[in-house]
Amino acid sequence: MYEHFFQCPYCWETISFLLDSSVSEQIYIEDCEVCCNPIEATAKFQNREMVFFNAQELGQ
Repeated sequence: MYEHFFQCPYCWETISFLLDSSVSEQIYIEDCEVCCNPIEATAKFQNREMVFFNAQELGQ
């Protein structure tokens, strides 16, 4: 597992998601642990290293 810290696109608080670095491309939805709004996260890994991450408001 890979823990990635970033700013919530709604409340701008720093939060983290646990990502599975064995999956090369992932898109999933998880709620912000501070404001509870849904975040769409996209992550890409190469050789278990993150090469791309994007977090955005759901539906944007």
